[in-house]
Amino acid sequence: MSSEQRAGVRMTGASDGSRSRKCPGRGWGRKGGGGRGGTQPTDARAWPRFCARASGGASTPPLRAAGRKGPGVKFARGSPVLRQYTRRGQHNEKSTICFVSLDSLIWIKIYSAAFSPKRSHWKVNSVEETATSVSLLSVEDKEAGYWKKEYITKQISDVKEALAQIVKPVNSYTGLPVKIKEALRVFGLHFAIILREKSGKEHVMQHVDLSFNDTSVTVVWYDKNWPHLAKLSTLDLCGVTPVFADRYKTFDPYGPRWLSLIAQYDLSHLSKAAMIGCDRLVRVFCLNPGLLVGLWQKGDGLAFVMANLHFHRLVERSTLGSITLPYVPPPHHSPFVDDSPDYGLQGYQLHIDMHGGGTFYLCSTLYTLFSSKECIENGYAKFMVINLNNNREHLPLIGKVGLTWRTTIFDGFIESCSFMDLTLLEEYRKPFWCVSSPVYLRSIAYPSDGPHFLGHTYCVDYMDTEGGVHVELVWIEETEEYFIISLVLYLSVAKINHWFGTKY
Repeated sequence: MSSEQRAGVRMTGASDGSRSRKCPGRGWGRKGGGGRGGTQPTDARAWPRFCARASGGASTPPLRAAGRKGPGVKFARGSPVLRQYTRRGQHNEKSTICFVSLDSLIWIKIYSAAFSPKRSHWKVNSVEETATSVSLLSVEDKEAGYWKKEYITKQISDVKEALAQIVKPVNSYTGLPVKIKEALRVFGLHFAIILREKSGKEHVMQHVDLSFNDTSVTVVWYDKNWPHLAKLSTLDLCGVTPVFADRYKTFDPYGPRWLSLIAQYDLSHLSKAAMIGCDRLVRVFCLNPGLLVGLWQKGDGLAFVMANLHFHRLVERSTLGSITLPYVPPPHHSPFVDDSPDYGLQGYQLHIDMHGGGTFYLCSTLYTLFSSKECIENGYAKFMVINLNNNREHLPLIGKVGLTWRTTIFDGFIESCSFMDLTLLEEYRKPFWCVSSPVYLRSIAYPSDGPHFLGHTYCVDYMDTEGGVHVELVWIEETEEYFIISLVLYLSVAKINHWFGTKY
């Protein structure tokens, strides 16, 4: 893997080792390849070709600068660039030329165009003006690759600054940013999966479809030519943003781009993982966090991949990590410690969604959730969200639960499968625990001494190190709908103590 890949950038086009073109500083006759109808500085003619090389376009055969080894451009002492350096004392008085890497000039132009204070009215007519515009900084004294690194560093800084402004407005019900769609558009954000074979070979696939839910986004990949599942070892889910964010009107999957690792999954034992549903064409498997993998019934090959990504810190996770390391959120500082004996166990608010491939079954917000010290068991605090014995709390689901899927050729519907999004806010209305995961309805039997319901009963379970839910539902045949008759929330005591500074 190249250094750019390890840093999180996949570059195409320009490289630091590109060849040079001889560029006298005072002027050219027609013999020197001047433009139509007269003389024209080589640098002005060459810039479009150099920039085409930087963005992966075609380039013309370069010439090697005479009288000096390695790539570079010569400037005469009378040129604006050299006069600038001489005034600053950066060259001795006997110096007659300045040697600058062509690749550096390409990145200087890119940097200047992106970050010049007057970039909205700034025009470049020559290489000299390009170099002069970079705040009178030295070009020759910088090592190879300096301006590329400077551009990427500054770009990341600008992304963080813009990100802080976009995610400020939040929804009062969910506590999540309301401008997620705008953020994805502003940053040119896309999603990709990297399928890695056991041999080390990689297959990069851009998403095919994307749909927004109330508190999450569902991303889909499918193809007619998937690599063989038996050869695959891991799947990396990444956010993809263009390096030249201000230059692309449409996303270019082959241009320079920044990859931010969101999650990595082990595919070596996929067929042995928990299957959560099937139809006559595919079987679907759940890989946490939030990944659904579909395999064909015949041949055991990949059919599709679906990722359900929760909005909480989605833009940060998709832009601020690297290709090898995911984004790490800043440490949480607990608020002042309350004297209440149940501090950290009260005042919660839960928003729950259930959906499946564009069909929405449930969207509800439940308030004033609380627990107590007596309800702590096995490292988890128990919250009774919907009481089995209180009919007024029971919630209906719209329609028959299932997951819609499609590929290039086929489509289908898997009954009893869906995605579930949980957004839990603590008493200060900050997101405390957020989950998006595939789930399925499992048939259960109620004890004979329990409440009697006119229909089959089912349950949905989810659990991780920070929390979990147990949902019980009943299918009412007469109205053909599910009702949630019980919902229990579990929160890790360790997370509560860390968040609030308590010692339960």
